[in-house]
Amino acid sequence: MDGLRVVPTADGSPTLYSERFNATYHSVNGALTESMHVFIKSGFEAILLNKKTVEVLEVGMGTCLNAALTAWVAPKFGVKVHYSGIELFPPILEVLNSTGYQTVLEPECADLWVKIVAASAGDPVPVSPWFTVFKLYVDFISWIPNQRYDLIYFDAFAPDDQPEMWSIDNFKKLFNALTPNGVLVTYSAKGLVKQNLRQAGFNVERLQGPPGKRHMVRAWKTPDH
Repeated sequence: MDGLRVVPTADGSPTLYSERFNATYHSVNGALTESMHVFIKSGFEAILLNKKTVEVLEVGMGTCLNAALTAWVAPKFGVKVHYSGIELFPPILEVLNSTGYQTVLEPECADLWVKIVAASAGDPVPVSPWFTVFKLYVDFISWIPNQRYDLIYFDAFAPDDQPEMWSIDNFKKLFNALTPNGVLVTYSAKGLVKQNLRQAGFNVERLQGPPGKRHMVRAWKTPDH
């Protein structure tokens, strides 16, 4: 199936393993747990103050799990989300359906996941009154942002598996695409990642990581930039 196969993770939620990158899309210590901890709790919930609309960019959309969770929690906070997701190698529908997220996720979240997975690329697609998804099947390295974002989920494969994604130049591109007080969150707290983020202009926080990882990173674009 497109060089991908479904593998279980410790919290009962599945993920995909990529033969191309010799890596899983989510943590084997818990795919759903990792996504909620890194991207929702440490990212989405951190930037909601005084916001009614949020522009989110995900680098490495993969299984669409992060997007579905964001769509699920958005109405709980009364926030409308415009969600752009970059993915160079989108898994085919057959592979995504084989994950079983339709039954693993809470029913409302599962319904949103199905709609996000089915959404076509290249144009914004309304998924709910609170959430619109815009899929970009492009190479992030050559991609040039044409708008500003409040929040970036950086969910590329790990620096050891995909080092070109984690460069200073790429982080500078993302820094410039953020609004003042914008945030980038990622599961990796590797020293080189933190160093490159700082050199790109970010104020870097090291936070407690999800199960199986001591730390994660939240990086801010402070107003003086």
